[in-house]
Amino acid sequence: MGMSDVEHETHDRLVNLQSQIKKMSGDVVLVGDIMLDRYIHGYANNLNSRAPVPVLKETERYEDVGAAAHVARGLENIGLDAILFGVIGDDQAGGNILDALEEEEVDCDGIAIIEDRITTVKTRMIAGREYLISSQQLLLRLDIEDDSPIDAEAHSAIIDQAVKRIASADVLVISDYGQGVVTDEGAARLINAAKVAGVPVICDPKLTGLHRTAGADWVIFQTRGLDLMAKRMACNDSSEAAKILIKENNWSNLVVLQGENGVTVYTSDEEVISAPCTLAEPRGAIGIIDAAAVAVAAGVNLDLEVTDIAHLANAACECIMSDIQNFTLTSDDLANRLGEVAWSLQISQR
Repeated sequence: MGMSDVEHETHDRLVNLQSQIKKMSGDVVLVGDIMLDRYIHGYANNLNSRAPVPVLKETERYEDVGAAAHVARGLENIGLDAILFGVIGDDQAGGNILDALEEEEVDCDGIAIIEDRITTVKTRMIAGREYLISSQQLLLRLDIEDDSPIDAEAHSAIIDQAVKRIASADVLVISDYGQGVVTDEGAARLINAAKVAGVPVICDPKLTGLHRTAGADWVIFQTRGLDLMAKRMACNDSSEAAKILIKENNWSNLVVLQGENGVTVYTSDEEVISAPCTLAEPRGAIGIIDAAAVAVAAGVNLDLEVTDIAHLANAACECIMSDIQNFTLTSDDLANRLGEVAWSLQISQR
């Protein structure tokens, strides 16, 4: 028994995407909050004798750039040139971020180093049982952050520089983690500049900052975010909420990351395009929003159809969910995953 017409079409799309992803080039202006992610891995075999909390026996720790900086690294890893705008503090964590980004050849000229400001650091403690064959899970996240407003003059300078670079860019990505880089006025200026220049806009917003995404071409949600909005809006289901949000905010496309259920894209033309997850055992979801943002930027840069971008975003999420310790997308990972899914479609019908 051979593949159905739909399976044939999906197979051919995936093979074509696998070929195109290796030919990536272009400039992406990326504006957003910059953080440092720290990870502490270990075993949690026992509970504390004085409180019902697990005791972590540390085996490994490392750090990586996070938030917009993590998206920048992903863009560079798939062949796009990231031009990053944001702020860090004049501290060790900020210095570590700059060192890591410069090693990846990310353009950091738009990063403002602000004296006496604390660089945001998120520490995740991840553990499993030492003598059991089981995947690890997140035990605790510890945040160090400065939620005070960014100096007005420094912030204005960042947005001014970003606006100037948009005219010659291929894509604009706005990564809003609510740390102050993306403001109402700043976001409006950035999106307006992109519209004037004909540059596609991708937004990864905080739910409390959806008004800062008005007019975006692509907006990325996780499924729990859309479900929450559906409840707030008293909608019958998430699909209804998606349609309303698209209309109210003048979005072209809403990408919803559903983990083990794959990726669904809602369009302003009321199309609903789904790409199912093909992993047998999806694992952690740390980093899937960043991976999806990178994949959408790649797809937009290649001028792909919405259906192709849905499959590309799904493959990017699967790359992250297939390896609990791999939080950064690479072009090889993405190309290999596309090839694996295409191959599985082909052999499943033999």
